[in-house]
Amino acid sequence: MENALTSSFSDLVLGIDHVAIAVSDIEASIAWYTSALGFSLIERSEVSGVHSGMVYAIIISGASTIVLIQGTSPESQVTQFIAAKGEGIHHIALAVSDLDKTIDRVTAAGNIPDTPVVSDTGIRQAFLQRNPETGIRIELIERLGASFSKKNVGELFRVFEENDLY
Repeated sequence: MENALTSSFSDLVLGIDHVAIAVSDIEASIAWYTSALGFSLIERSEVSGVHSGMVYAIIISGASTIVLIQGTSPESQVTQFIAAKGEGIHHIALAVSDLDKTIDRVTAAGNIPDTPVVSDTGIRQAFLQRNPETGIRIELIERLGASFSKKNVGELFRVFEENDLY
């Protein structure tokens, strides 16, 4: 049953853009997803903050995209996430048609962004605070023809690091 709040989001949320999974062994995870589930490795990269880093791998199968993330040191927020919550879903990214409107609506509904909007050519992103009931963090992502942006991933990683978020 649809209420006023859910109907106000139905014109903005387009679907799931990707799911990010925190792992302790990215090589073993890539091997499992590619051999057991038929995913294809699209990109592998690394980003750094001031005192820590993260490696990530983008894998796809059909319309499904998973981003595997692994911390590069004990100080990495990805490593801290795994220490606190175990390996698993770090965040779910929702594709939205209008990032600014979506942030306005989620803020009005009592949710607070944890990051500023970061932008690169054809892509804009922001993260909401981790939901206390489910433990899931939502990323909002507006794509205007672009794939993933290493610049944005790096900026978001540094914001997480600066604010001790995981």
